[in-house]
Amino acid sequence: MLILTLRTDKPEAEIGLYEGEKQLGYDTWLAHRQLAETLLQKITTFLQAEGRGTEGIQGIVCFEGPGSFTGLRIGISVGNALAYGLGVPIVGAQGDEWQIEGITELLAGHGATLALPFYGAPVHITEQKK
Repeated sequence: MLILTLRTDKPEAEIGLYEGEKQLGYDTWLAHRQLAETLLQKITTFLQAEGRGTEGIQGIVCFEGPGSFTGLRIGISVGNALAYGLGVPIVGAQGDEWQIEGITELLAGHGATLALPFYGAPVHITEQKK
């Protein structure tokens, strides 16, 4: 099973490609405030460098948090959109072993159709000014 992993909760973003539990490739870059502009481009370039395309992806694992509100929102939105568009399962995972836990869930057939972010605290959204 070809699995794409995404982590976007901090200024340095990470993407990985796995065949089952075996890591095929991994990339990190300082995305910071350009994450929304660079994430899809980085995924495409990364997959091409590995001789793959999005059509080969069979599952997605996203780091679900806690972390940056905007970073998590962007990464998980991209992960969910890819999973939906490709018709593949997605898993959200937390902690230091998030990739291993997420991959294990996918390989066990426990993937979902949607991953949700975990911010670590209630989200504080200010009221719109009139």
